[in-house]
Amino acid sequence: MRRWLRWLLAGVAGLVAFSVLWAALYRVVPPPATPLMLIRAAGGAGLDRDWEPLDRISPLLVQAVLASEDTGFCGHGGFDWAAIEDAFEENETGKRLRGGSTISQQTAKNAFLWPDRSWTRKGAETWFTLLIESLWPKRRIMEVYLNIVEWDDGVYGAEAAARHHFHKPAAALTRHEAALLAVVLPNPRNWSPSRPGAYVARRAGVIERRMAVVRRDGLDDCVQ
Repeated sequence: MRRWLRWLLAGVAGLVAFSVLWAALYRVVPPPATPLMLIRAAGGAGLDRDWEPLDRISPLLVQAVLASEDTGFCGHGGFDWAAIEDAFEENETGKRLRGGSTISQQTAKNAFLWPDRSWTRKGAETWFTLLIESLWPKRRIMEVYLNIVEWDDGVYGAEAAARHHFHKPAAALTRHEAALLAVVLPNPRNWSPSRPGAYVARRAGVIERRMAVVRRDGLDDCVQ
């Protein structure tokens, strides 16, 4: 029994060390691919992706993503506890399932983990969120997020998305285009920023108004 316990502890220690080194590496090296990219590619989807540093992505897109996904990004340590509590309450009452994920959590999930809703995956997501919040500055978290998030079937990252949907680089996005891109993030394979339906168009207007608040209140200061 003691022998098996030693092996178990050694295995856990090895996994912890590996995950820390992996997260530390991605602080300075762009992730070459993500599990989701590989899964989609194995299913026949393409892989359209061009990594760009945050300085070459429009700050309007940063504002739009913050306004849509996580206005408290600069102030939290990886988790928005109020949003998580609200999500649990809505899910328990039988309403449409919603998440309480921050941009940090989404980055951890996208960069390191497989798409799944199991408790095992959520536990791993929590661990990697703590790692990147400890090892990366907020600016790096945003940079990685905007370069790996999915924006259409086989289209990943802001640069590929801007060229795919609007035929321009991410640095040249307008306020409205940035808002449209942010709106479709929860469902990028079914909603299109370049061919928006009524809901996406209406929601983009809301996001544009919120972007003004993000800018006014300095909610994007940590990524400037």
